[in-house]
Amino acid sequence: MAEEKKNQFNILSGDSTGGDGSYGVGTINLDNISPVIVDPQKEEAYIDMDALHARSKIEKKVRFKPDKEPLVEPNLYWIVWVATQVGQEGPYIHGIGACEVQVSTEERRIKPGYKSMPEHVNNLDKSLKGKVLVEHMDEKSKRILADYLKEEHGELWKNSRDEVAGGLQ
Repeated sequence: MAEEKKNQFNILSGDSTGGDGSYGVGTINLDNISPVIVDPQKEEAYIDMDALHARSKIEKKVRFKPDKEPLVEPNLYWIVWVATQVGQEGPYIHGIGACEVQVSTEERRIKPGYKSMPEHVNNLDKSLKGKVLVEHMDEKSKRILADYLKEEHGELWKNSRDEVAGGLQ
């Protein structure tokens, strides 16, 4: 029997333009970004690369709206954009940008939900630039994320800047 594949962070290097300044200049390189889903209800965190295209497990069969008002007892999730880099000591977490996602618990084929696409784009970009944006997360979700990063990706956590650990404390 095949073992379940464990998701890892993307740590790639490569300039898609080859540095020649031609086609593709000005695009965001997503080689070093990984979306971590934090589920406070199940007290778990995991990497879901499908979130890069808004097709993560929590986003499937959900119609997102830009306001939270019509949601019935929604479940809270966080999509956390984790950017990595490689330094002298090895790979490390460069930036983190957390984004709120809510999905209604009502029984429907396509559930209503809330997420702010501008927030996702901006926080992804800021995490790539080395910012740590987690102050709006609840304490339980921060703890779940920090525990996941420490336990599952210890080398990345150990090599990370002090701002990363400080933001999740």
